[in-house]
Amino acid sequence: MKQAFLRRGAGVVLALSACLAGGASMAANWPEHPITFVAPFSPGGGIDLAARLVAKSVSEQLHQAVIVENRPGAGGAIGAAHVAHSTPDGYTFLVGGNSVITNSLIRPNQPYKDEELTPVVLMTVTPSVIVTSGANPANDLKEFLDNAKKNHKGRITFSTAGNGSAPQFVAEMLREATGLDVEPITYKSGGEGVTAVVAGQVDATSEASVATLPLINGGKLKGLAITGDKRMTSAPNIPTTAEQGLPTLRIVHWAGLLAPTGTPDDILDKMNAAVNAALKTPEVQQALQRSSQDAGGGTRASFEKFTKDERARLGQIVKTGHMQTD
Repeated sequence: MKQAFLRRGAGVVLALSACLAGGASMAANWPEHPITFVAPFSPGGGIDLAARLVAKSVSEQLHQAVIVENRPGAGGAIGAAHVAHSTPDGYTFLVGGNSVITNSLIRPNQPYKDEELTPVVLMTVTPSVIVTSGANPANDLKEFLDNAKKNHKGRITFSTAGNGSAPQFVAEMLREATGLDVEPITYKSGGEGVTAVVAGQVDATSEASVATLPLINGGKLKGLAITGDKRMTSAPNIPTTAEQGLPTLRIVHWAGLLAPTGTPDDILDKMNAAVNAALKTPEVQQALQRSSQDAGGGTRASFEKFTKDERARLGQIVKTGHMQTD
């Protein structure tokens, strides 16, 4: 009996050793076939643009094709779930954004668990701009809020891209910071919400600079405030929310690479290094500058801390505010 037990124990040890050796070999030879970056939104948005821009350079460095696959739906949850449930072999990654955090705060029944995705590297950070119609007389957020108090009994309609979207969080932050009646008006996408502001159907919204700056420069929108920590070099006349006395009204649009949990550390480290190198190439830096995006980069640990800090901060807004959950 004892000898049989020892033989079984030795078999388990050998099996584990074989698995570990196989994992090490897989990491050493990686990548042996094309890699997929899953963008959980439709083509043309900020996440999709960041994915395609970085994928091209990463492909050149790793000498292997990097394919961007769009899997939109459910505020990014469909694409995220696909990656979370994929084989953790280093060939499927998620290019996620704010929704990676906000979905689980707003949608407790989302089709995957947060711990099923592992942060790899922050790719881009894009300032968000609070905008109103180009016909609005206000020149900044302070004037806009003063006019709302005087002429609209403190009521502001604010377009959002749905439950859990970044504009919805901005609307709630604005309500908490000012005490005004900020009413979220839901649209199918951020683009539709911006169009509604241009048409004067709603008072304001907040969207990434990539989507708003062309319309601001064309006079169809007015930039009231930047919700990031600093002014944009491409729009230096738009002050930050902090400069206008609203330091708690802060959010950015970001894109970052995440992998199925269980992906070998060696592979994650190689991908982290490849993305960091991509972000330093002149081609990527010039493209980011043209679209008013900042390069991310950094370690896996720094990206993990970023997501944890944002989850805690935005989670507090959900608890203390009046944000609906699905």
